[in-house]
Amino acid sequence: MEEESSFMAKMLFVSRWLVVSSLLATLLTGCSVFMAAKQPEKKDVDLLRPGTVRAQLISEFGAPVISEFRDGKRYEIFKFIQGYSSGAKAGRAFLHGVANVATLGLWELFGTPTEITFSGDEMAFQVKYNEDDVVEEVAIIKKE
Repeated sequence: MEEESSFMAKMLFVSRWLVVSSLLATLLTGCSVFMAAKQPEKKDVDLLRPGTVRAQLISEFGAPVISEFRDGKRYEIFKFIQGYSSGAKAGRAFLHGVANVATLGLWELFGTPTEITFSGDEMAFQVKYNEDDVVEEVAIIKKE
């Protein structure tokens, strides 16, 4: 009888430890997972070529940071962060989640700095349009 109660006490301790460990792992995970899922979207830089309509550029990259007229031509500068495809973001988030659970949250020590480092590349382009607001020329200002 005494052996049975000792066994039951050990089982109760182990099950409590598993529950507490699982809760801690769940609470500690998330930063790198969330950061991976919230990385910027991948932009279609193939639109930055002669023949593209201005409205398409604004739709893809947002409003230009600078828009001005020189010599009767419109010039605009688009600045954005080139991100990642939805599949890449989901895959990274999934892998961070698995690593977090497997290491009881210790992965965050590596996962969070990794996501900060790989948070997309800053890009900037100057676009020159013709009189119909169709891209005539594109110049790279910054491409990392």
